[in-house]
Amino acid sequence: MFNQAQIQEFKEAFNMIDQNRDGYIDKEDLLEMMTSLGKDPSNEYLEKMITEAPGPINFTMFLTLFGEKLNGTDPEDVIQNAFACFDVNDSGLINDEFLKECLMTMGERWSEDMVEDLFHGAPIHNGLFDYKEFTRTLKHGSRDKEDDQVPSIPPEELAFKPNTST
Repeated sequence: MFNQAQIQEFKEAFNMIDQNRDGYIDKEDLLEMMTSLGKDPSNEYLEKMITEAPGPINFTMFLTLFGEKLNGTDPEDVIQNAFACFDVNDSGLINDEFLKECLMTMGERWSEDMVEDLFHGAPIHNGLFDYKEFTRTLKHGSRDKEDDQVPSIPPEELAFKPNTST
């Protein structure tokens, strides 16, 4: 995940934050560090930072947390929940043309090339984007083709409905 030079930089940062030098970063360490930087964080803010870790923040946990943040991906359930907003039947499938339209017309609009890059190699069967499988692959890598199972849902239930509002 990190090379030796990066690990050394993280170790230096960890040691700067671990003000009491007990080998763990706690709320008091964060408060002292942020105060030294001229910040006045609330207790709630500090608590939220500490509870992002699933356990005590030693150097290994510190590296793990940074790895997750720097990796740039959200947890699997967060990604699935984002796709689920477009899954009207709660089937795990989204009409690929509908998803393409949404990606190109809502929020931070994607270009057609960006959508094509996303769809390249994505689990799309009979015009249906399997976002649960896509998310699983994104987070854990691809699985054997023998395991592929395409749910059977009548096409009329997943029909593409173009956006007619302007």
